[in-house]
Amino acid sequence: MIRLENLKKTFRSKDRTVHVINGINQEIPHESFFTLLGPSGCGKTTTLRVIAGLERHDSGSVWIDDQQISCPERGIFTPTSERDIGMVFQSYAIWPHMDVFHNVAYPLTTRRRRLDAQEIRKRVTEAVELVGLGSLMYSPSTALSGGQQQRVALARALVAHPRVLLLDEPLSNLDALLRERMRSELMELQRKVRVTSIYVTHDRAEALSMSSHVAVMNNGQIEMTGTPKEVYQSPRTVFVAQFLGHCNFIDGVVRERVSPAAGIAETPFGNIAVRMENMPAQGSKIKLLVRPEDLVAGDTRTTDSRLIIPAHVTTSMYFGEHRESDAVAGDHHFRFRTHGTDLTGSEDITLTLSQRDCWAFPAEHWDDAAADLP
Repeated sequence: MIRLENLKKTFRSKDRTVHVINGINQEIPHESFFTLLGPSGCGKTTTLRVIAGLERHDSGSVWIDDQQISCPERGIFTPTSERDIGMVFQSYAIWPHMDVFHNVAYPLTTRRRRLDAQEIRKRVTEAVELVGLGSLMYSPSTALSGGQQQRVALARALVAHPRVLLLDEPLSNLDALLRERMRSELMELQRKVRVTSIYVTHDRAEALSMSSHVAVMNNGQIEMTGTPKEVYQSPRTVFVAQFLGHCNFIDGVVRERVSPAAGIAETPFGNIAVRMENMPAQGSKIKLLVRPEDLVAGDTRTTDSRLIIPAHVTTSMYFGEHRESDAVAGDHHFRFRTHGTDLTGSEDITLTLSQRDCWAFPAEHWDDAAADLP
């Protein structure tokens, strides 16, 4: 397990001071695929570099299992080479003058306790086979494609059997089709080696599809940590909700408080059950979260306990496997998805909420959270 305790890091220049990591406390479970997700400049890569020992933090501590590897207050700093980690950089950092074998073998040849040639060959062969490059063992690195270079970087990170694997946006330089394929390959690789992995990305599709846990970062802090389903369906803040995908928000008022986390809301389109982290008192204004996939176009057959929204379509965009359309209903704007339904982009339609309840936020949190969006 990796533990970050009150981690802080400040960058100072002549003109300003930036708290790039501002009091992070986080536990990363053993053998998990843990993703730091957030916009550019939120502190996610700096956090990864602090864990790696490539960046010194100002205060707080970093633990790997029961070993405190970094704590400025106590004068503790374990060098990167002694932290038992493997790291894959965004640029892969493949040496062009070396073939695949020697690129992968390099970490084993620079250790204080040298391995013999036979053990090095055995480990390199295992790592290269693991990433599916056995036939290219002695190919020059300059002859490799982007995807193959990424596999070499992964093999090099894993060849020393590290306790922790750190990945800094390793798919960002690949084209869209190869990036999708590499997601599943990375997941399968992590299952095989069962190494604790920390993955940095600004891509929500990567975070949601690959991770066992996701920590959403903003302004140097972690706003929420949870499973992909938890952060997407029950976001703790408006920022988390909007960063993870398009949001439709419906104005509501608490009509009845059923429990500390549930109640009934009155909206312009009817009453509906709501869930919240902390349900406010009756009469409080709230914002209901509705994802585009939660709206069904033209289906009013099942209307019990669901919202029915008469709307006018304004635009419609074709994405191949689905269509996304925008519509207005009074003062509310909605985006919804359809499959196999042709829309002209200017027509009246009825939208039905497919869910029997909604996640919601206190209305007073709205303006502050919206201002934080990149």
